[in-house]
Amino acid sequence: MPAPEPMPGYGLLLRRGYGSLAGAVRGCGDCGWELARRSWAENAHLGWAEVLLCGLCALGWTALRCAAVRCLFRPFGEWCNLQPKDAAKMPESAWKLLFYTLSWSYGIYLLFFTDYPFFHDPPSVFYDWKKGMDVPTDIAIAYLLQCSFYGHSIYATAYMDTWRKDSVVMLLHHVVTLTLIAFSYAFRYHNVGILVLFLHDVNDVQLEFTKLNVYFKHRGGVYHRLNEVISNIGCLTFSISWFWFRLYWFPLKVLYATCYSSLQSVPNIPFYFFFNALLLVLTLMNIYWFLYIVLFVAKVLMGQMQEVNDVREYDVEDTKKTTRAKKKEAGLRLPSALKEGVHLKNGLVKDKRL
Repeated sequence: MPAPEPMPGYGLLLRRGYGSLAGAVRGCGDCGWELARRSWAENAHLGWAEVLLCGLCALGWTALRCAAVRCLFRPFGEWCNLQPKDAAKMPESAWKLLFYTLSWSYGIYLLFFTDYPFFHDPPSVFYDWKKGMDVPTDIAIAYLLQCSFYGHSIYATAYMDTWRKDSVVMLLHHVVTLTLIAFSYAFRYHNVGILVLFLHDVNDVQLEFTKLNVYFKHRGGVYHRLNEVISNIGCLTFSISWFWFRLYWFPLKVLYATCYSSLQSVPNIPFYFFFNALLLVLTLMNIYWFLYIVLFVAKVLMGQMQEVNDVREYDVEDTKKTTRAKKKEAGLRLPSALKEGVHLKNGLVKDKRL
């Protein structure tokens, strides 16, 4: 096995990545649907039993979330006497924090407590790659958990979670991630998949932990300073880690390996353009969400925000003003539920009030 390569800089990534992509385009004389169909038939290994198992696990995640919300998270929020608007959103963050903590911990185990060298030597993800190669059991378990959870998350974002300004982008993110997980398993690119999941899950842990402390600042009719301090620290570490993991390590470790190192180890590697296109879309979405972080920091520095809050949330008063303005312009009649101030979630009237 070759000695580990030093991690490249952005300049080397752009030069080698662009050079590899351009060379692959020039050398692909028969690219098209027929080549894609033939490559899928020759290299993809994904059985219906595996698809069915993943679907059943996705249903299991949904059922488990409903049970956890009804029997654990919602009663706990009532016991803590949270404000109604915080009590409505707390179960979502608690559920996500629970999953991402478990998944990221398992990723730490795979990358740092086993013999896999993928984190310290990213090009090694393609060493000894063979079509149809066996997927190690410990990695297969991680893939089953993640693939089924993102299948559940597509449904949850549309019908269970609070609707936010970036929910459409979040749906796109879940579809891209689910496609990457499923196709990387089928083509046996599972080694790089574990690295991608590890570099993304840590930010979800920090985000949901910080949001929970925001929700718990006001409980029992009392302001709790400790939760304010923790949420401020969490916001700072989340902003730094987002850049470090998703905009520094992710492109320099993962994109460098998939764009450049993959062709060095496996010339004519199947679905090269497809996977790199999805990874680039994922990178663009990471940049898009980083702009929200920059917006938040700018509002704090300019004094427009006095406390940590999620800038992706729709402001209730602004939503009411916009709704009244649209009613006035179009001559539409508001449902009685809106006039009474009933909370809206994904466009449906819910029987809980802000």
